[in-house]
Amino acid sequence: MPSSLRASGVSYSSALRDISLTLAPGELVALIGPNGAGKSTLLRLLTGYLSPDSGQCTLNGIALDAWTPQALSRQRAVMRQQSLPGFDWPVEAAIAMGRAPWPSSDDRDAVEQIMALTGCSQLRGRNFSALSGGEQQRVQLARALAQLWRDGKPRGWLFLDEPTSALDLYHQQHLLRLLKQLTADGELHVCAVLHDLNLAALWADRLVLLHQGMLVAEGRASQVLQADLLRRYYGADVHIGTHPHSPTPQVFLSP
Repeated sequence: MPSSLRASGVSYSSALRDISLTLAPGELVALIGPNGAGKSTLLRLLTGYLSPDSGQCTLNGIALDAWTPQALSRQRAVMRQQSLPGFDWPVEAAIAMGRAPWPSSDDRDAVEQIMALTGCSQLRGRNFSALSGGEQQRVQLARALAQLWRDGKPRGWLFLDEPTSALDLYHQQHLLRLLKQLTADGELHVCAVLHDLNLAALWADRLVLLHQGMLVAEGRASQVLQADLLRRYYGADVHIGTHPHSPTPQVFLSP
């Protein structure tokens, strides 16, 4: 069976209504929508942290609540919004915590590779609490990648809740370029909640627009980032232009 993670007609309280969505490896999907649209709730359902009131979420055809915690933790990793660990360890130890589902005599090589990949090598030896918000986000990303790391690369399902919110321009670009690169070989899927529509347009393969708990549009950036749709669901006066170096649509607020 082809690898997939699927939500089939899921509803949860008053936050989500009858959502159906299929995620496949090799893809970067951005969940977008105004505040309160249900993006973070959908992320929690897709990762198994919440159980739907109706409908079902499945991974490779098996309901998420039928997976054992250890087996599921080897398949998907989550970087939550403002996730603070209950410790104050050095950066390399915090990242190594991601290897917990994979008991091994020596994970040092994997941690070194991940630190270099995510730009965390320069943070070595510093305690987590001493880092800036952006630096903490980079360490949390590295820890999530460590959880999925097998044979020199991440494999599985990576979920991120507003991963660029505390990052400067350089690190936003570095993170999204990295996620795009890591999905390119078809063994990692990334699903991220993004508020910046222009970042989502530049790097996501597919946009999923939520509004008041419903999935109201889905597709490529050119299909979803249309002025009438954004005005209707965001309530903002916007204009759509084109990126100067690619055919990607970009969103501009009217003055």
